[in-house]
Amino acid sequence: MGNICSAEMARDLAPEVERLLQFRDPNIRKKAALCSIRIIKKVPDLAENFINPSASLLKEKHHGVLITGVQLCTDLCKVSPEALEHFRNKCTDPLVKVLKDVVNSPYAPEYDIAGITDPFLHIRLLKLLRVLGEGDADASDSMNDILAQVATKTESNKNAGNAILYQCVETIMSIEDNSGLRVLAINILGRFLSNRDNNIRYVALNMLMKAIAVDAQAVQRHRATILECVKDSDISIRKRALELVYLLVNESNVKPLTKELIDYLEVSDQEFKGDLTAKICSIVERFSPEKIWYIDQMLKVLSEAGNFVKDQVWHGLIVVISNATELHGYTVRSLYRAFHSSVEQESLVRVAIWCIGEYADLLIKNSGMLAGEESLDVSTTDAIDVVEVAINHHSDLTTKAMALVALLKLSGRFPSHSQRIKDIIAQCKGSLLLELQQRAIEFNSIIEKHQNIRSTLLERMPVLDETTYSGRRDGSLPTAPVKIPSGVAKPADAAPLVDLLDLGSDDTPMPGSSGNDFLNDLLGVDLSSTPSQPGASQAPNLGTDVLLDLLSIGNPVDSTSPTIDSLTPSKDSKSPLAALDALSSPSISAKASSPAGSGSMMDLLDVVSPVKPAPADNNGPAYPSAIAYESSSLKIMFDFSKPPGKPQTTNIKATFTNKTANAYSDFIFQAAVPKFLQLHLDPASGNTLPASGTGSITQSLQVTNSQHGKKAIVMRIRIAYKLNNKDVLEEGQVNNFPRNL
Repeated sequence: MGNICSAEMARDLAPEVERLLQFRDPNIRKKAALCSIRIIKKVPDLAENFINPSASLLKEKHHGVLITGVQLCTDLCKVSPEALEHFRNKCTDPLVKVLKDVVNSPYAPEYDIAGITDPFLHIRLLKLLRVLGEGDADASDSMNDILAQVATKTESNKNAGNAILYQCVETIMSIEDNSGLRVLAINILGRFLSNRDNNIRYVALNMLMKAIAVDAQAVQRHRATILECVKDSDISIRKRALELVYLLVNESNVKPLTKELIDYLEVSDQEFKGDLTAKICSIVERFSPEKIWYIDQMLKVLSEAGNFVKDQVWHGLIVVISNATELHGYTVRSLYRAFHSSVEQESLVRVAIWCIGEYADLLIKNSGMLAGEESLDVSTTDAIDVVEVAINHHSDLTTKAMALVALLKLSGRFPSHSQRIKDIIAQCKGSLLLELQQRAIEFNSIIEKHQNIRSTLLERMPVLDETTYSGRRDGSLPTAPVKIPSGVAKPADAAPLVDLLDLGSDDTPMPGSSGNDFLNDLLGVDLSSTPSQPGASQAPNLGTDVLLDLLSIGNPVDSTSPTIDSLTPSKDSKSPLAALDALSSPSISAKASSPAGSGSMMDLLDVVSPVKPAPADNNGPAYPSAIAYESSSLKIMFDFSKPPGKPQTTNIKATFTNKTANAYSDFIFQAAVPKFLQLHLDPASGNTLPASGTGSITQSLQVTNSQHGKKAIVMRIRIAYKLNNKDVLEEGQVNNFPRNL
């Protein structure tokens, strides 16, 4: 019945099973208890019928009946709050007495295992006591003495004894607070760590991870033993011990613990270096007491396991170095030494060549020497040699690209060596990688033809904002809109225009772009006050211009300034801003170079539908106005017109009305359209929207439909404004354009 009965059968036969719990034969009582466990699992609402009969089983002398009765009570407590309360009030003291009798019972051969009387019953009783004591101070107090007795009297040289001790520790850590007992339990776990059995060490580490939240100070006493487990031959124990060490670190012990971990990093297995470096870097970032210590520890990690370090680690290191102005000389000298001993470590090489590009003059002059630091005899040729080695001995695109930027920087620091630098850069002119080829051509163009702007262009990087970098990396930085002339608001750290089309998220920066260059390069929106160069040809449709094709926002012609254009090696090549992105960001990303075919990109909005072509009307047909967007606070009306002889072009006048009693300030309207449409926004008539419809803001839009007569106009819109000095954002999709547009 316990194995195969259905819920209906269990309901029908439960009274019979309950009666058999009182049967005179102990074997029948044991079987009835086991069957009762199955019944309450299948039909929990029958639990109350078994509360009193199961409590009577706790008085049994027969161990077989007693152990099944204890398990039945444990399962009843899990499925029934009434049963839990009943057993707490009526059975805690009897259970404590039963456990005491078992602990102090004389030798019984039928129950003895390795000199311990019935360890299985020990463990079942401890589990039930844990359930009863959890969350109840009175029940916990009544079992403190017996738990201390079990913890001190049980021998740990046998597996059965260790099983009882582990269960006792788990019970002590689960019941209500008793600091003395918890210290005793943690000390037992500390002894487990010295056991030769891997399983015992592993469960001890698991339990210590839970114990840290309860009594971290007691766990700290076993720090040396835990550190030894990090060096264990068993990979599971190593990983668990490393996680425990990570939880143990605080401001007071960060230096010795980090030293131990870095020392072990030198001899650790290759498969463990990735986990170990990630933990060490995280520890150093979280608890670093000073910047010089942070830099020293990071350089040690990069020197030993730079190939296992994630990009965000060396990005963060560059940000810290940039902010530590007084340590620039010390850092570049330390990196110069580390480079020669660990040239195969990719991340170390990247940081080293970035610093040499920025601070090579400090390296050569031994500027910023710290007390006790040894000076270095480094010439300009030596500094250039380091970067050349990075180019020749590393195949990684990012490393090579950063090395090219470093060489360009060095040409500005040391003009007398420009010819050698130009020759090294020229080696990449024939590279099969478009990124390197373009950088080489443009950088040599700067060296040869633009000496008048080179010193300004290659000035030392400004200090990078640590708070902003950390916020962007953690995804916690708020996005603040920035006004731009075309009426489009661009948040400072990412791409909300992309978000308008649900192409990405604001916390994921696009590769190889930063700040205003993003819109300037990819969206064709001119953020500078310099007007576009007349007659400039449109940049070729490369893979990196996909967003320009997708959004079609702004003027399709190249909007780069004349100064930038003068750096372009040929008339049809892209703006060199993309190639010089390394000068404004420590991160360099390779860009796709394959052409984007006009027919390969699917409609992103997936809401367009074919429409019948409308006959052109040279007199400009009238179109009904449409409510483009309406909420409880804002209403937007679109009025449509067409210029004579241009059926594919639609002029839209957007009128914004405030429906609330409070005026809106810093009002900004944004719009985005799919690839087959081209959108141009004129500046809005104002940026303050009066309250209660007493006034309005107007803004003109022009949409050109390259699929006129085949696809209808669709648009995603976003409106940002301030209400009572609080930023408000509304967005929606406009699908109700007249079909004959």
